[in-house]
Amino acid sequence: MDTILNMSPVIPYIVLVAGFILLIKGADFFVDGCSAIATIFRIPPVIIGLTIVSMGTSAPEAAVSITSSVKGANAMAVSNVIGSNMFNLLMVIGICSLIKPTKVAANIIARDYPICIVITILMLFMGINFFTDGLNACPVGRVDGLILLVIFVSYILLLVKDAIKNRTNTSSEETSGKNISIPKNIIFIICGAAGIAVGGDFVVDSASAIATSFNISDTLIGLTIVALGTSLPELVTSIVASSKGQNDLAVGNVVGSNIFNILFVLGSAAAISPVDLGGIANPMFTVYDMIILMIVTIIVYFFILFKKDVSRLEGFLMVSMYAGYMVYIIIR
Repeated sequence: MDTILNMSPVIPYIVLVAGFILLIKGADFFVDGCSAIATIFRIPPVIIGLTIVSMGTSAPEAAVSITSSVKGANAMAVSNVIGSNMFNLLMVIGICSLIKPTKVAANIIARDYPICIVITILMLFMGINFFTDGLNACPVGRVDGLILLVIFVSYILLLVKDAIKNRTNTSSEETSGKNISIPKNIIFIICGAAGIAVGGDFVVDSASAIATSFNISDTLIGLTIVALGTSLPELVTSIVASSKGQNDLAVGNVVGSNIFNILFVLGSAAAISPVDLGGIANPMFTVYDMIILMIVTIIVYFFILFKKDVSRLEGFLMVSMYAGYMVYIIIR
C-alpha cells in the first residue's frame, strides 16, 4: 500500500474516497445482516451490537495497535485506543443523536456502560505509578495486558450467558411469517465486515500519508488521523443502524467497541510488548489524555442515566466537546 500511495500525490486522495465508499456500503450490508441474524436466532440486537458489530467495527483499531506493538511503535498503539474511544463516545453517539435522539437500552445503562467506566479507570491506573511514585507515567506491561485479556474473556462469557437467557425468554413471533435466508445474511455480514476492514485500512493509510506530507508528528497522527480513521466504521455503522431504527445496535456498537478497544486491543498490544505511554516526547500527555477520557466517559454516562436517551442538545454538546479536545491536542 505504501508503494502505491507514493506513486503520485493524487493517489492518497483517491484511496481516501474509495475507503469512504467501502466503509459506507460495508456498514450497510453488515447492519442488515446482523439485524437479520439477531431476528432469526431471537438474540436481542443490543447483544449483537456489543459483540459481533463492535468487534467487526473495531478490527481497524486492533490491526493498527497490534501491528504497532509488534513493530515497537507502542505510542501509536495506546494513542489510537484513547483517540478512538474519545471519538466513539463524543462523535459517534453525538452525531447519531443530532440526526435522531438516541435511546439507550436499560441493560447497557445498568451493566455495560459501568463496566466501560471501570476499565477506563483501570487503564489509567495501569499507565501511572500512582501508588509507588505519584502521578508519573509508566509502561503498560505484559502482566497488565494479560489482566485486560482475562477480563475481556470474562466479559464475553457474560454476554454469551445473557444472550442465551434472553433468547429463551424471547417470543418467536418476530420470525413467524418471515422468509429470512441464513446463508444470504451470513454473506452480507462477511462482505460487510470485509468492506469495513478494507475501507478503514484505505482511509487510515491514505490519511496518514496525507498528514505525513504536511509534517504532522506520529503522536498527533495517532490521536487524530489514525484514531478518526479507525473509528469511521463505528461512526458509519452506528449512523446506518440508527437510521434503520436499530438504536440498541448503534449504542451497543459504541459501548462494545470502547470495551473491546481497552480490553482486547490494548491488552493484546501490551501482552506482545510493553506499551510505552507517549514515547520520548512527553509521556504525561498520554496520562492527561487518559484522565480526559475517564472524565468524558463519566459525563456521557450522566447524560444517559436519568432520561435513558441522548437528546439533540446533548449530542451537540458532545460534538462540541470533541472539537474542543481536538483544538487542545493540536495546540499542545
